[in-house]
Amino acid sequence: MVIAQIVTSPASSSDEALSVIDLAVKGGFMMIPILLSSIVAIYIFVERVLTINKANQSPDAFIGRIKELVLKGDISGAKLICSQFDSPISRMIEKGVSRIGSPLKNIEASIENVAKIELFKLEKNLSILATVSGAAPMMGFLGTVIGMVEAFIAIAQEEGSVSPKLLSSGIYTAMITTVAGLIVGIMAYLAYNYLVTRVSKVVHKMEYSSIEFIDLLQEPR
Repeated sequence: MVIAQIVTSPASSSDEALSVIDLAVKGGFMMIPILLSSIVAIYIFVERVLTINKANQSPDAFIGRIKELVLKGDISGAKLICSQFDSPISRMIEKGVSRIGSPLKNIEASIENVAKIELFKLEKNLSILATVSGAAPMMGFLGTVIGMVEAFIAIAQEEGSVSPKLLSSGIYTAMITTVAGLIVGIMAYLAYNYLVTRVSKVVHKMEYSSIEFIDLLQEPR
């Protein structure tokens, strides 16, 4: 008889176990903005990764070809090569090539202006991702506080002795939003720092290419 009770007890506890969806539903209405924040964070992360990967494509053969054409004086050919590549570096070099013949300071200023525009494009929506990383845990804490208030109201309205099940269920339901908010916040924070690192690498490559192009214009011909 005792053995039968021991064998059947795990099965009964597993039947009472809640799924992730059930827990999310029990978290209350604050789970909705947390869920929306996670969707926004995922969309921004995927979109930025694709954009940065595209911007990072600048083969060495491109720079070598530009050097060769500029040294030959084939400015139109260099512009044509630049227009065939869709990357921040190609647009910077194209602006510099189009300004050949102007003072060196004007060429540097033109390239720098294009670089600022390209940097703004690379950092697009990263501030939203940073906001999600900070706001999601706060929304989770707010949901927990609201849930705790509702739980204590239910306890206060309970006549007689308070059931431990009522107390524990109210508390764990309230804590669900904190867990969800922290998960979304941590993932958004990691995604933000990863993207910032990737952007920094692209910016470094842009600076190196611009310096290399300016040095090219200073070479004796």
